[in-house]
Amino acid sequence: MEKLRDFSQIVAQAARGELVFPTSVNAALRLQLALADPDCEMDDVIRKVLGEPLLAARTVALANAAVFNRSGTPVTSVRAAVQRVGYRNLYTMAAAMVVRQFGARIRDDRLRAQADLLWRHTAHVAALAHVVGRKLTATDPDTALFAGIVHEAGGFYLLSRADEIPGLLDDPAEWMGAAQEIISREIMKKMAIPEPVAQAIVSLRGATLTPPPLGLRDTLLIAKRLAPVRSPFTAGQDSPSLAGFVDDNALLDQILLESSDEAASMSAALLV
Repeated sequence: MEKLRDFSQIVAQAARGELVFPTSVNAALRLQLALADPDCEMDDVIRKVLGEPLLAARTVALANAAVFNRSGTPVTSVRAAVQRVGYRNLYTMAAAMVVRQFGARIRDDRLRAQADLLWRHTAHVAALAHVVGRKLTATDPDTALFAGIVHEAGGFYLLSRADEIPGLLDDPAEWMGAAQEIISREIMKKMAIPEPVAQAIVSLRGATLTPPPLGLRDTLLIAKRLAPVRSPFTAGQDSPSLAGFVDDNALLDQILLESSDEAASMSAALLV
């Protein structure tokens, strides 16, 4: 009864827009909100990045990852790194840091293992969505990558709260469904996730693929189906069939190969 009351309180906080983020995500969140402003200036972005050592290190590392450093010439300054990766990819990196930090302070070994598994799933889905969007669903690849990064933000938040409230997530029937949607929507609102991306993510629950696969939601559904690591929140559930959607085995092999390479090249900078 006490656990149910705690969970109801979390849902009520979400409904009122009162969810509290850990202080460790504030710098990345401030950067993300600044980048969401169309009038954001380069010098302001650089100041925010330099104001947090981890952000600065991650930005330079991202710029030197193979996916952005095609020439093999390293950059050694934040300004050069921001110029190389661009605002959109910096925005995705900031979102990745926000999501990742939810699980960074979890003390319970079982919950930490779930958070690590969820992050590996997220990394694969993001890389796969980037390739699937480019090769199969006519979806902007950068938007697909970003959506893959944040699509489990609500799950990470719940895991972080479960560390404070033992047993909170023991019974999926108590929190999956409408309650999970309320929490996910509020998390995405606080992260300034664009509405088209938020809508695609929320509509994933119970969604099925309809040919031909198009748009962001279908891109995420296919990426989640192809991901070699399943989300701990979908354990025991059937994955949607891709029959009729990716019948070209050569194309499927190419998607899997390219996404694996992308996940590896970004992992040290964006996805860790």
